[in-house]
Amino acid sequence: MNPWRGVLRTTAYEAPQIPSLALPEIVIAGRSNVGKSSLINALLGAKVAHVSGTPGKTRSINFFDVSATPPFCLVDLPGYGFAARSRKERGSWGVVIERYFELRRAVLAVQLVDFRHGLLGNDRQLESFFEALNLPVCVVFTKVDKIAPTKRAAVLSGYRREGFRTTLEPVLVSSLRRDGLETLQETILGWVARQAPSEAEESAPRRC
Repeated sequence: MNPWRGVLRTTAYEAPQIPSLALPEIVIAGRSNVGKSSLINALLGAKVAHVSGTPGKTRSINFFDVSATPPFCLVDLPGYGFAARSRKERGSWGVVIERYFELRRAVLAVQLVDFRHGLLGNDRQLESFFEALNLPVCVVFTKVDKIAPTKRAAVLSGYRREGFRTTLEPVLVSSLRRDGLETLQETILGWVARQAPSEAEESAPRRC
């Protein structure tokens, strides 16, 4: 796998700081401690996203310009919750995320789910959030190295039986062992290419 080159364009803590971009935007979202920052660093080949042992540490939206073919912007959202948030969160960083989706239309959401646990309550709320936006989704299961290779197919089959909303085939990744990263790159680039130069008609999300 060849890591993409990513440069931090800006960090938005408030709605007026959200930049105006011409590139297609790929949103990465996931529950706190799902491995979002580690995955971004693995994809971009540098420690551009801060990895913290404290869940929910990030309180900003980070925009990375990614040099790939085709190029795009990677939008790193804070961990949940903007889909399930407290009143205090609603009054601060939750607002900027809502404003982002009011101002913008990302071409794809990459929803990260811990492979060990599957879709929990907050994951289901995010699923509903994206469904209300009619936003295409690719579900990416993280930390697959925690599950023995011989058991992964059965675990994934179990999650399929439970059902989850995805537009693209789900991807299994391990940032630590770099499993599945090339597949994820190809999936994202393939989708971005379908949107350029004008957005293609979106595929209807399906239930796995």
